[in-house]
Amino acid sequence: MKTVRSTHRRNGNTVIAAEKARASKVYALLVREYPGVKPALNFSSPFELLVATILSAQCTDARVNMITPGLIRKYPAPASFMSADPDELEKDVKSTGFYRQKTKALISSSRSLVEKFGGEVPHTMDELLTLDGVGRKTANVLLGNAFGIPGIAVDTHVSRLAQRLGFTDESDPGKIEYALSELFPKENWTNLCHLLMAHGRKVCAARLPKCEVCVVNDLCPSAFNVSAKGKPKKKKGT
Repeated sequence: MKTVRSTHRRNGNTVIAAEKARASKVYALLVREYPGVKPALNFSSPFELLVATILSAQCTDARVNMITPGLIRKYPAPASFMSADPDELEKDVKSTGFYRQKTKALISSSRSLVEKFGGEVPHTMDELLTLDGVGRKTANVLLGNAFGIPGIAVDTHVSRLAQRLGFTDESDPGKIEYALSELFPKENWTNLCHLLMAHGRKVCAARLPKCEVCVVNDLCPSAFNVSAKGKPKKKKGT
């Protein structure tokens, strides 16, 4: 296996060409491995995606995809959530976990949509971040998938693979987002997240990554070198 430095290196403010070249090769191999990869959350409108992303916190995408269609039929617009009975809505979303917080976020964010944005989901980062239950990850999911505006949504899969692939040593989602944005062309940001999420679910699992079948193992500094806790092992002397 090739020896690849795992540190996100810079020459001044410019990421060195070798790291960009490696990132480009990783991207190309993942595109070939997961052709036509799509968002894990199903949606038919920006608002439905907003609801789904709020529900997805600490919940599987499969469970959210089971709940969201019925929820949208019952509450088809922000005004419906805004006037929903909290106790009833809690029962509707209880199976997704953290249902009290999610109910509060759904009602509050819907109220903001109605009162501040004419009932429509805004499509700028600053405006999205004013909504209850929306952080940078959710905002980037919405921008990239609902509005076609490139964004890097750092979930647990993206964070884990960014570290294992040596694209960054950071653990803070904002810093990971920044590191990836320097390495990959803007037009690839949204699809990059889909690819990393797909690869994280299928191959590069948190505890037992399947390095032997990984299509990017020759480019990965952590290949066959992940601890029992799922972290890249430190090299001797570091």
